[in-house]
Amino acid sequence: MKKISWLVLVILFTQGVSAQEKYVTLFEQSEGRETPIYSEVIQYFETLANDFKEVKMVEMGITDSGFPLHVLLFDRQQIFDPKKWHEANRLVLFINNGIHPGEPDGIDASMMFLRDILLNKIEIPENLAMAIVPVYNIGGHLNRGSFSRVNQNGPEEFGFRGNARNYDLNRDFIKADTKNARSFQQIFNWLRPQVFIDTHVSNGADYQHVMTLISTQHNRLGGKLGEYLENELNPQLYAKMKDRDFPMVPYVNAWGGKPEDGWSQFKDSGRYSSGYAALHSTLSFMPETHMLKPYHLRVASTYALFETFMEILEKDGAKIVASAKADRSNQISQSEFSMNHTIDKSSYKTIEFLGFESGQKPSEISGLPRLYYDRSKPFTKEVRFYDTYVDGLIISKPDAYLIPQGWFNVIENLYRNGVHLVELKNDSAISVTVYEIKEFQTAQRPFEGHYLHSNTKVEKIQTKINFRKGDFMVPMNQEVNRYIMEVLEPESEDSFFNWNFFDTILQSKEGYSAYVFEDLVAEFLNRNPDLRNKLEAAKSENEELAKSGSAQLRWVYEHSPWKEKEHNRYPVYRIEKMD
Repeated sequence: MKKISWLVLVILFTQGVSAQEKYVTLFEQSEGRETPIYSEVIQYFETLANDFKEVKMVEMGITDSGFPLHVLLFDRQQIFDPKKWHEANRLVLFINNGIHPGEPDGIDASMMFLRDILLNKIEIPENLAMAIVPVYNIGGHLNRGSFSRVNQNGPEEFGFRGNARNYDLNRDFIKADTKNARSFQQIFNWLRPQVFIDTHVSNGADYQHVMTLISTQHNRLGGKLGEYLENELNPQLYAKMKDRDFPMVPYVNAWGGKPEDGWSQFKDSGRYSSGYAALHSTLSFMPETHMLKPYHLRVASTYALFETFMEILEKDGAKIVASAKADRSNQISQSEFSMNHTIDKSSYKTIEFLGFESGQKPSEISGLPRLYYDRSKPFTKEVRFYDTYVDGLIISKPDAYLIPQGWFNVIENLYRNGVHLVELKNDSAISVTVYEIKEFQTAQRPFEGHYLHSNTKVEKIQTKINFRKGDFMVPMNQEVNRYIMEVLEPESEDSFFNWNFFDTILQSKEGYSAYVFEDLVAEFLNRNPDLRNKLEAAKSENEELAKSGSAQLRWVYEHSPWKEKEHNRYPVYRIEKMD
């Protein structure tokens, strides 16, 4: 495997590339100071696709900007069909760029990386098939300037974090509010990659490292892939990047503290790209270069990371393919699924951190103490890294879920994510487990277009419900069972319920006129002395209830057959055992 050190790359970038002038990028022409506009990015990749038979560019889906989403497919065998790739047990790598267009490092690195593969400057695994999204957030890339990341050290102009509708696309992988995310879901589940890389740039603390890395949380990933990631892949990535003069540390998740005091691994739940990919049993990574480092070094480190992956995939590709295949197959028979993981602070490892001494000094603005980092005082220190997460919730898998056809937004999301649904052919009365929503908290401020729920608690009820022809059954014998459980179980932190898909059930639609209902309640309690006794007991335990006639009417209504069954009844039902 060939190695190109960052020093050689920098020399190439600053002096120009003479071998193939046709394929020199704007980044190289500008000596590492500029990144191309959207049309130039697409034109560059179109040129490669036109000139090399190993590359095919396809349009898959639309984005909120009105532009289509492009996917570059690379295959030495010129078989541009992911289904055939998987039938042949081939390794599929998916690289996504420009989710935050103010962070264009991956765009420029991917342009040069694919070119150098095609020009045989880089060795790649023989069995590799690769897909690249040149620019995912097209709307943000078109919103171009130098204003959106005020502290960033280059390039001269770049895009904006929000997409055409001002969504942060790296919060949209479960809820899929945007056309971008809906197209991405279709692409991802068409490719079904074993390895996924989503390129980013980090802010936060100042330190010496150019590249940091978010590997998906290995406990959440689980299975053979989780074990391989923790024990083999991550150690190789860090060792080989150090050999390439880009020593890495995990993403410096030290907000509110000092990095030298250690930090916890970033928990990438399903709303984030790497967490979403993990739900589909995919090794997933978010490389995060440091925004304060010069742009040419950031791009060079991303290029070096791509090279490092090639070297590891050459050696371990067959193992990765086999592990992913086994993990996905095991989803079919797995009986319990863990979610809502929490950090275990009793377990940690030590890592080498290259930092700068930090301190406090008076602010020139306010006169109050402010944080600063002294770059004249670098240090190397072993710090604690907490990267063990434990199960917060374990839920047994039903044999199937049932979803009434009216919840089409849920059904469409499942289809896009490769879930197999069976349409009921006849009206049917089916015994199911029903969840009644008993508790939840709702954020007081909006987050990406939603007021998120959290700490949801449910109560289970066994009953028989009449389902209609055209309602949908989700059999739980699928390779995507993990994804299904995470989005359909309301207590899951990134469930469709917590993302407000079902908020209409949280508001009652019917009621009563108190002066009429008084007489009905009196008659009803006379015919139901057990309920009257329960009311009296409730009054004895609750002084406010005892003093309020209207509250007592409400209490009886909530415990009566008049109470609307739809209120707080979660409309996704569990069939625990199929007949």
